[in-house]
Amino acid sequence: MVQAPTPDAPLRIASRQSPLAVAQAKLVQDLLADALGILNAEKDACLPILTYVTTGDKVMSPSLADEGGKGLFTKEVEDALLSGAADIAVHSMKDMPASLPDGLTIVSVPPRAAPNDAFVTMDGTPLAQLPKGAVVGSSSTRRRAQLARLRPDLRLAPMRGNVGTRLKKLAAGEADGTFLAEAGLRRLENTDVRREVLGISTMLPAIGQGTLCIEARTDDMIARAACALINCQETALRNTAERALLEDLDGNCRTPMAGHATLSGQTLSLQGEILTPDGQKAVTTQKTVTLNGDGPAQTAAANTLGRDVADALRRSAGPDLAHMLASEGGC
Repeated sequence: MVQAPTPDAPLRIASRQSPLAVAQAKLVQDLLADALGILNAEKDACLPILTYVTTGDKVMSPSLADEGGKGLFTKEVEDALLSGAADIAVHSMKDMPASLPDGLTIVSVPPRAAPNDAFVTMDGTPLAQLPKGAVVGSSSTRRRAQLARLRPDLRLAPMRGNVGTRLKKLAAGEADGTFLAEAGLRRLENTDVRREVLGISTMLPAIGQGTLCIEARTDDMIARAACALINCQETALRNTAERALLEDLDGNCRTPMAGHATLSGQTLSLQGEILTPDGQKAVTTQKTVTLNGDGPAQTAAANTLGRDVADALRRSAGPDLAHMLASEGGC
């Protein structure tokens, strides 16, 4: 039987302080409250949300890779777990580095939201109709490379910040368009933001995009048991394949890299992509596997699928891509 938290023994949820991160933490708080039978009036006492300003929130360098990569958005939150100040942490899966700190593990992934990128403009102009020479703001190495491949006639400008900050920069005329994760816009209920939701075939998303990650201490059986109640097995299998691809290519934030897994019946499919930063060269590979057996066997098959796709990408990469993977990792 799962031990339900109480006001005297709460399950403390750590999160970044950005509006989207807090919205995602509240989503997990609601899921846990429903699963554990916690009344709405006691939710905040039993499942308090603690927020932290991460290094990634403070650093405004145009490139995260120059400052240390994805871990900038998780370090302070993970420190809270390791110190015992918090019991679980909620992250966007796409912010998670390939390797986690010793003593921490991913314990649950709730159902995935839309993995798509959204192209945002003030007037809703689709990406294909943006005039030649228009400026698109993005600091994502993946999005910049994919855009350069799709629309080499457009100009790129760096643009960082949370969802609200980037929308303000767009409104101020710093760029004609930008990219945001569709899942984030939906979680923030930004229904008034005019955008084109890009198909997976147009822009393969970041690994884990649309997926939430619940992290806990490896030895905290109480937190792990509670979070297992809200785990989505389909999302977990898709995430396992995508994370295996990321880990096998030693993914960080220097080489443009994308990946997306789908599950149809017992067939798990994974598409992976690596590009040169200028978008001039790209390699895409897709493989499938039939899932048989119990949960652990299916997880092992998903993990193998991710590594098989990574191996195929390495074998298909030309000298430029192979050099980047060997020296810098992927993202």
